Amino acid sequence: MPRHPRTGTSRARRPLRLTSARVAALSLLLAAMPGCGKRESRRVEVLAPTPMTSPAPVGAAEPFLAAGGGRVHLSWLARNGAQATFAYATYSQNAWSEPHTIAAGPGMFANWADFPSFAPLADGTFAAHWLEKHGDSKYAYDVDVTRSLDGVNWSAPSHPHRDGTAAEHGFVSIVPEMLGGGTCIWLDGREYEGKEEGAPGVQMQLRTATWLPGGEWSDETVLDPRVCDCCQTATVRTAGGVLVAYRDRSDQEIRDISLVRRDGETWSAPYALGSEGWEIQGCPVNGPALSAVGDRVAAAWFTMARDTAQVKLAFSDDGGATFSRPVRVDEGGTSGRVDVLVLPSGDALVLWLAANAQGKSEIRARRVQASLQLDPSFVVAETSAERASGFPHVVHSDGVLYFAWTESGDPSNVRLATLPVPAAWHASGS
Repeated sequence: MPRHPRTGTSRARRPLRLTSARVAALSLLLAAMPGCGKRESRRVEVLAPTPMTSPAPVGAAEPFLAAGGGRVHLSWLARNGAQATFAYATYSQNAWSEPHTIAAGPGMFANWADFPSFAPLADGTFAAHWLEKHGDSKYAYDVDVTRSLDGVNWSAPSHPHRDGTAAEHGFVSIVPEMLGGGTCIWLDGREYEGKEEGAPGVQMQLRTATWLPGGEWSDETVLDPRVCDCCQTATVRTAGGVLVAYRDRSDQEIRDISLVRRDGETWSAPYALGSEGWEIQGCPVNGPALSAVGDRVAAAWFTMARDTAQVKLAFSDDGGATFSRPVRVDEGGTSGRVDVLVLPSGDALVLWLAANAQGKSEIRARRVQASLQLDPSFVVAETSAERASGFPHVVHSDGVLYFAWTESGDPSNVRLATLPVPAAWHASGS
């Protein structure tokens, strides 16, 4: 609310003396005003998601959620010694399916921040990706993409990158193409092969390639030749094309969030989303999140510019070409790890990690209305600030919000919770 200007100098005021005549006149005035003369109490609804049974086995971690066609898909990685299994299950008609294995083997690269994903495609088929180790270097791995017609039988994996280097390829996001197939975005470290970290002139790149319905890959395209080394990418389809968000990296080590946008077949040059000027001499491992319904886009991201940790959100109504002013979403003590969801009303729900008054970590959520007004935040679940707790996720299906996160420990577990969309959220600004 705007502040009223102060006028005049400060001086003592005589108290107003309420005579019986003044009291009577005031009472008549209040009675004539709608809603006055009585105290109106507004009850703030305390939202509490309900725990949901998880189909993931004990020892699972790195969950990922995807929704479409009235179904919710949950994927995860489960470890058994050196062996890792990438699997998923589908929630439909109030029940989880049996888990289906997508891939398994000792060569899978399992990382709390660089996790596999599952994607329902526009033609009713499915795609999934995971990371496969390449050579002996700790951070040399390839992106493996597989496709399935029925969600049970999966194709032999292929790589969107064809450089063949023993280097880092990861932090993938996948978006379906309208006529089938999909587009893959990833961070590409091919220039690092055989070089030490920090070697002069060596850059991490943002690249893309598209696979056609027949399974063949398009040529690779470099979207940005110098980006932050290990922050997640985010990709959404809008009414007009594809929008990508990522953490950029300037020559001065400014690591704010940038965007690239594809209209038709043409990719834009990178342009800024967050312009906080966060200078940091290393990767914060804290990527942005995007969600879109048509050309309505919500973007959420983390920054520590000026040594102040913040989670921010901005809206776009033109497919990401322009955005509203950013609004701060967190309430202090945040460590980022954001996710965001555009609600049917056009508002957005933002997730992040934060420390509570007792010093424990929580996954918190908050609705941001289209007007940028903030609802009270609420706790999704207690969690841990350690890396093994990973990144929380949220999707929406048939009027219900689904949350997923990793409960760290030995063994770890994938936890789930649900929350029916409150009635007050069905219209923007309510």
